[in-house]
This record gives sequence, structure tokens and C-alpha cells, in this order.
Amino acid sequence: MTIQRLDPEHRMSEAVIYNQTVYYTSVPENLDADAFAQTENALAVIDRILARVGSDKSKVLDATIFLTDYADFAVMNQAWDAWVSPGNAPVRCTVLAGLVDPRYKVEIKIIAAL
Repeated sequence: MTIQRLDPEHRMSEAVIYNQTVYYTSVPENLDADAFAQTENALAVIDRILARVGSDKSKVLDATIFLTDYADFAVMNQAWDAWVSPGNAPVRCTVLAGLVDPRYKVEIKIIAAL
């Protein structure tokens, strides 16, 4: 099987595809927004990358959500619940974490089928 790296750079690739599976980590682009808007944005970025590789959110198998503040858990879930494909919810965990850019309120890592 071939490993395909999208937009590879020295340190990381935008996404990696292997064995009909895509691996991707989304960070929000709207860093001055609240956790709800950042989650919506990070999920929209996931939609874009999945479309680029010929997949969609109904094929997400696993999601790990990194939050910087537990107080944002409810609003993150509101954005997630509005986005997730009905009947196709992936395995998911949420982790409290310090993220590299202090403006990040959320980061979402997914694994999806093609």
C-alpha cells in the first residue's frame, strides 16, 4: 500500500492517506472567536479536507477533540452536535490540553474512511 501525503512539509503534512483511510488534524482559522465559533470553523475545515480527498463527515471513524478549558465543553458539544452526521457518529473522546497557540480553544483530530 502506498502512503499519500497531502501538502507535505518538513515538519508535517496537511493530511495522510493510507489503506483507504485519511488522518487529519484541524485547527480553527478564527483565533479571536469563542469556543463555539472555533469549533464550527475547525469542523468546516474538516469538511473541506474530506471533500478534497473524496470523503465526507459520514465516514469519520474516530475523533479526538482537544479543549483548553472545560468550561467550553458544552458549547463545543453544541457545535459538534449540529455538525456530526446523523446515524454516523464516530468514536470520540475529548481531552483537556494546553495547545501550542494560546488563542486556540479547540483542536480536532480525525481518522476517516475514503
